[in-house]
Amino acid sequence: MSHIVGVRTPGTTPGDLHGRERQVAVRWTSGRTATPLDYSRLMAAVTLGIPSVRGVPRRAVTPAGRPRPDTPLLLDRYGRVARDLRVSITTACSLRCTYCMPAEGLPLVPRDELMTPGEIGRLVGIGVRDLGIRDIRFTGGEPLMRRDLEQIIAAARSAADDGLAATGSTDRVRIAMTSNALGLDKRVDGLVAAGLDRVNVSLDTVDRQAFATLTRRDRLDDVLTGVRAALAAGLAPVKINAVLLPETLAGAADLLAWAVEHGCTLRFIEEMPLDADGRWTRDDVVSAADLLDVLGRRFTLTPAGREDPSAPAEEWLVDGGPATVGVIASVTRSFCGACDRTRLTAEGTVRSCLFGNEETDLKALLRSGAGDEAVADAWRAAMWAKPRAHGSDALELSDDAFADTVRSMGAIGG
Repeated sequence: MSHIVGVRTPGTTPGDLHGRERQVAVRWTSGRTATPLDYSRLMAAVTLGIPSVRGVPRRAVTPAGRPRPDTPLLLDRYGRVARDLRVSITTACSLRCTYCMPAEGLPLVPRDELMTPGEIGRLVGIGVRDLGIRDIRFTGGEPLMRRDLEQIIAAARSAADDGLAATGSTDRVRIAMTSNALGLDKRVDGLVAAGLDRVNVSLDTVDRQAFATLTRRDRLDDVLTGVRAALAAGLAPVKINAVLLPETLAGAADLLAWAVEHGCTLRFIEEMPLDADGRWTRDDVVSAADLLDVLGRRFTLTPAGREDPSAPAEEWLVDGGPATVGVIASVTRSFCGACDRTRLTAEGTVRSCLFGNEETDLKALLRSGAGDEAVADAWRAAMWAKPRAHGSDALELSDDAFADTVRSMGAIGG
C-alpha cells in the first residue's frame, strides 16, 4: 500500500517541500500503517529516573524490510514526518503538581550537562534548515527557571530565521513556550523582544484550594497574574492546558467559563502514565466523554473537528462560538497515527516518542566537534526508528496501553 511522505526530488530543498510533502508516495507492502490502534488491556507502571543515553537506533528499515527513503525530512517507518520540535531546557519547576513530580521535585540536571543557548540555537538551525522543522516549543520542567531563557529564545529565533531563509522560504517559524506562568509578568516583555510568539499556560483549576492541593503550592493568584501579562504582551492566543483529573472534574465548567471570559483558549488533556510517583491507573482516567458530559450541562458544545490533521486537540464551539474548547484524548482516542513531533531533552538527546526510551545524544556530537551534516543524519536515524504508538511497535496493544518509560513527564518535557 502507499504511504504518503515528503521525499525530495532532484533540485529541491527541505523548504520547497513545506506544504506539499504529501504529493510524493513511497510504497512498501507491509500494510502496517500508523493509524490509531484498538487497545483494551495493557497498562504500564511508570518509574522515575534518568535513562542511560543510547546511540543511534539500529532499526534502519521499514516494517517490510525496505531501507529509509532518500529524504532530508524527519520521516519515520510508518510514513509520518516530524515538523514540530519540543525542546525541554530544564527539569526544575516552581510547582509540584501531583501528576508530574514528587513532592521533593525531580533530580536536577547538572548545569554543565544542560544544553547552552548556543547549542540550542545550533540544533534549531539544523532542524529548520536541513530537516523541515517549522514549529518550536520550549518546555521543562518550567522554562522560566532558566535565568538565560531570554538568551535561549533569542538564539532560537536567530537560528530559525536564518535556517528558513536558507531554504528560500519567506515564512516564519513559530516559537512558543509551555509554562506555569509563575513570574511570567516580570519577564514577558524581554521574552517577546527575544522572539517568543506564543505561550501555553498549564492551569488545571481556578479554585484556589484545589490549585494549592494539586500543585502543593498556594500560588493561583500569581499564575493568573502571569496569564494576564501574557495577554497584555500580545502573546495571543494564550492557550490554557488543563490535565483532566477526578478531583478537578467538578470545576471544569468554571475553568472554561474563566477562559472564555478572559479570551484564552482552553484545552483539556487526559492524564497519561507519566507521573513521577507511578500511581497512574486506567481506572482513574477521566475520559473526554466524562468531561463533555460535565461541560454539556452548562454550555452548548458543537463539534468543530481539528484545526489540522496532526493537531492533538479535538475542538468544540462553546455556545455557538467563536470561543472553543479542545480535548486531547491521549488515552481514550489515540492520535499516534498523525504525530508530527520530535523531542529534545534538557540534556540534548532526541526522543522520537513520548513513551519511547531510546535516545540519541546530539549534544555529545556537538561537543565532540561533529559537523551539521553528521548531527542531522543522527537526528534522522533517531526519528526513523520512531515506534508505531505509545512507545511500541506491537500490533496487539490496546489503545489505552503504554510502553514502560523510565522518565516522567517533568524529565522528558511536555
